[in-house]
Amino acid sequence: MTRTLITGGLVVTASDELHADVLVEGGRVVALATHDSHGWTAGHRIDARGKYVIPGGVDAHTHMEMPFGGTFASDTFETGTRAAAWGGTTTIVDFAIQPKGGSLGEGLDAWHEKADGRCAVDYGFHMIMSDVNPSSLREMDTLVSEGVTSFKLFTAYPGVFLSDDGQILRAMQQAAGNGGLVMTHAENGLAIDVLVEQALARGERDPRHHGEVRKALLEAEATHRVIKLSQVAGASLYVVHVSAQEALAELARARDEGLPVFGETCPQYLFLSTGNLAEPDFEGAKYVCSTPLRPEEHQAALWRGLRTNDLQVVSTDHCPFCFKGQKEMGRGDFSKIPNGMPGVENRMDLLHQAVVEGRISRRRWIEIACATPARMFGLYPKKGTIAPGSDADIVIYDPGAEQVISAETHHMNVDYSAYEGKRVTGRVETVLSRGVPVIADGEYVGHAGHGTYLPRGISQYV
Repeated sequence: MTRTLITGGLVVTASDELHADVLVEGGRVVALATHDSHGWTAGHRIDARGKYVIPGGVDAHTHMEMPFGGTFASDTFETGTRAAAWGGTTTIVDFAIQPKGGSLGEGLDAWHEKADGRCAVDYGFHMIMSDVNPSSLREMDTLVSEGVTSFKLFTAYPGVFLSDDGQILRAMQQAAGNGGLVMTHAENGLAIDVLVEQALARGERDPRHHGEVRKALLEAEATHRVIKLSQVAGASLYVVHVSAQEALAELARARDEGLPVFGETCPQYLFLSTGNLAEPDFEGAKYVCSTPLRPEEHQAALWRGLRTNDLQVVSTDHCPFCFKGQKEMGRGDFSKIPNGMPGVENRMDLLHQAVVEGRISRRRWIEIACATPARMFGLYPKKGTIAPGSDADIVIYDPGAEQVISAETHHMNVDYSAYEGKRVTGRVETVLSRGVPVIADGEYVGHAGHGTYLPRGISQYV
């Protein structure tokens, strides 16, 4: 494998910023040294003067090819990981789904069949538990030993994914014993279904009503409930896609009590709002996801949570459905709109825009997008940093380049952009995945099958 030397850039990790050259060999970072202090030679040199040299992003929440509401997420593992690479993300952790009445192993095998040999960047799997029973609880131990160390349970979607409190408690107890991390989608799904039924009966059928029935208080109630269940079980807890300031307050309270409770939010909750859901002519359907977009005042609380570390990770919950032919399934009935939005290509740029605007620091950008998700899900220091011995997943990032986000130029397999027309400062220039160029000077040079499967260790926070 070619020896690569990255020269002249500002290396930014979660802990440091230093003007240094980076030597890559055998797919790993070999050494860092101050500019012109080393005399290293390499067959491939990358000039990073005026650029940031950052770790590849780790997106710990994606749904490629996910079945939902009679259709499938429009990005395959091939198209979705290619788009991830364009956006500076070099690792995804997707969700395998246990089939109702089936085993965890069956679900994992099905997702390997979708992904193996097709990914442009490295990937791992979480396991969605949709049927908690004595057999699947025992299987959790097996999966942890095989490198699937996180398990997602839902308090939402009755009849599809919802687990009752007893099932969630049992799964948490099992995880407390085997070192797994329980992730929860925290909304009161039973109560939401009542509100959906009542809204439709009143003739409230437009996309904006999706947000109105999935009330912030019902996210907060479910967040409080799973926190208390995890406390009873003695288990660590990770709450996905936190969107409401009331839910964040529950997390902050638990963390103030010293509980091992962690939270993730997503770019859509930081940059979009219920105003998007209310866009006319059914355009609001583009923004239907769960948890839903909230009024703008929630954004300030989420940004504050990221600064105070009451929220630790920004992932995308990338689950794209095309506007034509998929989102349109819910015309006349918002409850039939497939829930999900595209974003795997935009996350690193949007968070850099937050750096430009002074909302977070450069190191915090890398912390919430690279290092902490790698630590949280058993991938650090292989992923999430630039240090001797780490995988050479490295992004050369131009902090001064300007771009306009648009469906006309993005690489996700979806016919709209949730951030259409948004101007941001900063752009990915070159991406190495395990030392191999995937994006080179703004051109895709990767291929399906380069990405390898990542068995994961135990979370560093368990």
